[in-house]
Amino acid sequence: MSDPILSLTGVHINRGEVEVVHDVSLDVTPGAVTVVLGANGAGKTTLMDGIAGLAPVTKGTVSLGGQAIERLPTYKRALAGLGYVEQARTTFRTLTVEQNLLVAQAGKGDPATVFRLFPELDKRRGLQAGHLSGGEQQMLVVGRALVADPKVVLIDEMSLGLAPVVVQRLMRAVVDLVGLGIAVLLIEQFAHLALDVGANAYVLRKGRVVFDGPCSQLRGDSALLHEAYFGQAPTESETR
Repeated sequence: MSDPILSLTGVHINRGEVEVVHDVSLDVTPGAVTVVLGANGAGKTTLMDGIAGLAPVTKGTVSLGGQAIERLPTYKRALAGLGYVEQARTTFRTLTVEQNLLVAQAGKGDPATVFRLFPELDKRRGLQAGHLSGGEQQMLVVGRALVADPKVVLIDEMSLGLAPVVVQRLMRAVVDLVGLGIAVLLIEQFAHLALDVGANAYVLRKGRVVFDGPCSQLRGDSALLHEAYFGQAPTESETR
């Protein structure tokens, strides 16, 4: 197995004055999808925001390519190779697809890579981002992370509000990302889809890691997944 490109050790993260993430350690390896699962309010987005520099890491270390980044400003983390696809599909709505990519390029990657990954965007490169469908906007947000030539991409629930067929298309794109050698840390509300593309999984409950293991272990054991999420085995009615 490859050495981790992103490592968290004993990380605590605050949201405002409240500590939401407690003593989390995890590893993300190149060319693989690492999945973070958990019920609503488990601390998943706060974890991502802490890695990206949008929420303060109060204890512990975040290491990217062997460099401690937990005290770096957000833009320096991006320059070090960290991309972040947040829940909100934020684009420059009055700029074209191609202009959105050029703004994010930062002198690094090649927009042509994005158009190969998403031919749908290639057909719309001259269209203003505000006129794209929700799925196309999500493709563009993923593309903007890719065009900065990242080592790791954090993806936080890109399926929100999208049709199942679009979500499946985006999941194929995640697989294509890791095929480029990029490491992906993925939060996804559809656990079964994430587990299908992931190698390793972490389950958060109340801000703490309660499961750390291969995705195949959770994929084949719905009772274990339920217990990891909620701290108890499913009732008989829930297993029907």
